[in-house]
Amino acid sequence: MPHSVTRRHALAGLAASSAALSLPQLARAAGHDATFKTRMMGDMKITTLLASTRTVSNPHNIFGINVSEETFNAAAADAGLDPAGMEFFFTPTLIEMGGEKILFDTGTSADAMRDSLAHAGHSPDEITKIVLTHMHGDHISGLMSDGAETFANAEYFAGAYEFDEWDMSGDEAFETFVRPISDADKFAFLEGGDSVASGVTAVETFGHSPGHMSYRIESGGQQVLIGGDFTNHYIYSLANPDWHLLFDRDKEQAAQTRRATLDMLATDKIALIGYHMPFPGYGMVEKDGDGFRWVAA
Repeated sequence: MPHSVTRRHALAGLAASSAALSLPQLARAAGHDATFKTRMMGDMKITTLLASTRTVSNPHNIFGINVSEETFNAAAADAGLDPAGMEFFFTPTLIEMGGEKILFDTGTSADAMRDSLAHAGHSPDEITKIVLTHMHGDHISGLMSDGAETFANAEYFAGAYEFDEWDMSGDEAFETFVRPISDADKFAFLEGGDSVASGVTAVETFGHSPGHMSYRIESGGQQVLIGGDFTNHYIYSLANPDWHLLFDRDKEQAAQTRRATLDMLATDKIALIGYHMPFPGYGMVEKDGDGFRWVAA
């Protein structure tokens, strides 16, 4: 992708390419036998869902666009990564608690989301709440299918500032997947600190998008942050939190948010679920020099 690519076109390309693979193909491409992973945390059942994956070439066009090619290639070599390509993962999260089934983000298409849920033993009609981290296409494209809501029985939640920023933007993905639901007055809007359900709290992690939200999940004395896209790669974004990402709306704010949030996770020993982290997307963050290290769980 050249640096001049627009966010809309880039994300549309990611979604289109990812949707072409079946779930078994996705799992094999990602080096896994499964397309979902479930764990218990207190009274909550947490399932990460491999909705899609895609290989991209020349990741320096996306990560570290404020550093030289030599700096990027050296970081890749230090981590044993190929600077010519990388794998993108798209991982919504389902939380079951009491009678609730809460889905965080909806993947790159309704079909992919239905398939992911089915492999984990669920159907869209069972979802009671949809919670969005932000309004980029690879997080909202599962909301609608052929003009109908994918999750017919769900309530919808999104950050208030995030929604307001996209509301008058004319963005095609927003108009296609979010507008029909918001026009039906089905969205509830959140500020930082607001609760979606018991033990589910919105956390402001602005920068990647104007009002990007993460969600702190607490149960049984344990915590995990559903991070969305405040950080996007287990090496490039963690070891180098000040590197700019092509898709970050406010790149300086995103870098500040990334560093502060990673520091909080490492200091307080809070687990992280990252939407684009290597599947199953669940791990811990540790301090490592001037950056951080991803420890997969």
